[in-house]
Amino acid sequence: MSAPRSKRVHHGITRVALDGTDSALAARATGTSWRDSLLRYYSLAKPGVLYGNVMTAAAGFLFASPGYIDWFLFLAVCLGTTLVIGSACVLNNVLDRDIDSVMERTKKRATVTGGVQARNAVIYSVVLGVTGMTVLVLWTNVLVVAVGLFGYLAYVVLYGMLSKRMTLHGTLVGSVSGAAPILGGYVGASNALDAGAVIVFLILFFWQLPAFYSISIYRHSEYSKAGVPVISVIRGISYTTVQILGYTIAFVAVSLLPQAFGYVGWSYTIVMGTLGIGWIIMSVAGLKTANPQKWARLMFRCALVIMTSISLMLSIGPRLP
Repeated sequence: MSAPRSKRVHHGITRVALDGTDSALAARATGTSWRDSLLRYYSLAKPGVLYGNVMTAAAGFLFASPGYIDWFLFLAVCLGTTLVIGSACVLNNVLDRDIDSVMERTKKRATVTGGVQARNAVIYSVVLGVTGMTVLVLWTNVLVVAVGLFGYLAYVVLYGMLSKRMTLHGTLVGSVSGAAPILGGYVGASNALDAGAVIVFLILFFWQLPAFYSISIYRHSEYSKAGVPVISVIRGISYTTVQILGYTIAFVAVSLLPQAFGYVGWSYTIVMGTLGIGWIIMSVAGLKTANPQKWARLMFRCALVIMTSISLMLSIGPRLP
């Protein structure tokens, strides 16, 4: 099974990226020593994406563990999730060699420069994936395994191989896979698909849309050159800005649901409500900005702060008044 080959570019698992981090690592991994080789393979796992996703998985687990925390289970969920996500990221690099060669921020990735051969990268991906799933199967529960498989296939196949290259709705599909880690963390602790599972999934789903629509604006020229059908290229920057505002409001509304369902107290709501109002105000500013690229960069940086904050507050919120 192979992806359609075209001059298209990757834009996102949360895809929770520290934008450019992975490319910088790949650029430095150009030597021939064993350390340089390790760095090349490390960069293929997209550490910026990887750590962001694992942070949300940990948050989901702790959110579902308001009392006793099973630390062994916590470590098993986080380790298995890390390896599975890393496997998906490595395979995505292999599939995206054509489009990565077009983008300025990705053209120095090891799979593009030849620093890591495609065959070796695929083997590396399989080892990571099999090891990760083994950890999840042996030491977690069926729901975690199911979410892990779903997230993997959604990211690699539905997003990476299909929707990203074919439709402006690729970001919506990618946001489903990006919300899988926090859901996996939650069901790892609760072993249940309940209201809390739906809430944490929707929180991360809606967070990704303003975050990555912002990227599509400030990297508009790169996406356009590569022929990627992101929303800003197909519908325009003004339309994308309106969508960012709408999804930001949706995120804030969903992020305030935990108290309504009895999972957290006022401390969580005050913190996330304040941050959420600030993010909405920033989104509104985009409707009349004279420099949408500058605004979009600021919007994305704010999104990273919001994501870190929501992960922290979901982790400690059940333990605060």
